[in-house]
Amino acid sequence: MNMSSEPQPALWLRILHPLAHLIVLGGILLQFMAWAEARLDQFHDRPLLNIPIQIGLGLVAIGLYYAYGKFVERREVGELATPGFAREWAIGALCGAGLYTASAFTLMFLGIYKVEGFNPLSFMLPALALAIKSGVFEELIFRGVLHRSVETLFGSWVAILAASLAFGLVHLINPAATLGGAIYISIEAGLLLSAAYLVTRRLWICMGFHMAWNYVQSAVFSGVVSGAVADPGLLKATISGPEFLTGGSFGMEHSVFALVYCTMVGLILLMIAIRRGRLMPPMWKRAG
Repeated sequence: MNMSSEPQPALWLRILHPLAHLIVLGGILLQFMAWAEARLDQFHDRPLLNIPIQIGLGLVAIGLYYAYGKFVERREVGELATPGFAREWAIGALCGAGLYTASAFTLMFLGIYKVEGFNPLSFMLPALALAIKSGVFEELIFRGVLHRSVETLFGSWVAILAASLAFGLVHLINPAATLGGAIYISIEAGLLLSAAYLVTRRLWICMGFHMAWNYVQSAVFSGVVSGAVADPGLLKATISGPEFLTGGSFGMEHSVFALVYCTMVGLILLMIAIRRGRLMPPMWKRAG
């Protein structure tokens, strides 16, 4: 019997590839996201122009990510595979919208969030551009680049920790950011989004969740988005209560209800990923 196997790449190549993925592709996307953020601010008061601009920039960013994987890394870019992407995006969007709505309704039930009327439907437009920008760019960077690069070297558990911490702490640059809010995001959103990625090994469900959470938060419930954007949305509301319940100036992400609800779903998704065998061991424990 003639048995042959392909030789493993040299150790330095196995280390270099994920580092290049992190530094080169990550750097390109970070610069591109900064440019998209500038356009978001520039056309803030012109949402009908801002929305197609962010859609176009998001598609270009996805194309850049795909091209880097296909032509530089010479691999199948499975995390952006298109079969079934609409279904996965919709599942993520329903999850994101549902979790934020559950948190807001809990505050309503307690008499903390009080609806006093409605704004025109046009108030729901500006948040769409923000949702597209954050959902596409942040997921490409934190899950597609950072999580995958760390995971390739150190395994899934370290990748979850690294991507979650980075995702939470980067929100400290927002104008009304708080350390508590950043820590909450690391736990509730970082875990949930990394676990969602592990379940499918694709980015669409993460993008759907991220977009829908941010959109419903701002466009419907007029909430502060992670200590940054505080535009009015559809509902005219007053929020009065302890900061650990309302989230204070940081927004719902710093509410204990969001922490509990999102973390619970994240743990459920993580258990599903474990049962499906989707977690990756460190490089030194993998064969081939």
